[in-house]
Amino acid sequence: MTSLSRTERGLLADLLADVGPDAPTLCGDWTTRDLAAHLVARDRRPLSLPGLVLSTFSGLTERTRRGLRDGTGFAHLVELVRQGAPVWSPLGFPPTESAANTIEFFVHHEDVRRAAPGWQPRELDAGTEARLWHRLRPSASMLLRGAAGTVTLRTPDGHEVSAGSGEPHVHVTGPPSELVLCAFGRQDHARVDYSGDPDAVERLRAAALGV
Repeated sequence: MTSLSRTERGLLADLLADVGPDAPTLCGDWTTRDLAAHLVARDRRPLSLPGLVLSTFSGLTERTRRGLRDGTGFAHLVELVRQGAPVWSPLGFPPTESAANTIEFFVHHEDVRRAAPGWQPRELDAGTEARLWHRLRPSASMLLRGAAGTVTLRTPDGHEVSAGSGEPHVHVTGPPSELVLCAFGRQDHARVDYSGDPDAVERLRAAALGV
């Protein structure tokens, strides 16, 4: 069975090819060319990986991404995205690839989809939703560390995970796919329901969440 990370990678590559290099994304001011360069750097420039999470190395990461963006044709960038990480890359090892890329490529696929006018959520099957929930649960504390108090993510069928501590306490309810987008900082584009103190809800909606 094809992994969800590989499926989302292929769908994203198809979409990038369709919309071209200058389409908007939900990644700040990045265009699709910027996003494609980020993904290629992540796959093929291992020395740039620490800067994705450690500010000390972020300069190298950004220089690497810009070098690929400005020095590689967009069609070739998209083809490299489609191919994935080579075997010598840390992300080329299948277990690592699945753990690191399942949510990464789902979120970035939606970053392109939901930046376009008239977008609608995809209808995802139960297996896909379950795999996204499996990846989201252990990451919730890290992703929601920018929120005050306690945040509980809850699926419509009653599964939940909480992060943080104390008050205020906000519940966020939605399918795993939408909870993933919310936890990764795409609150304005995630179809979720919030409950709790109204001020706390507004602070959560505006919080810097994600990696």
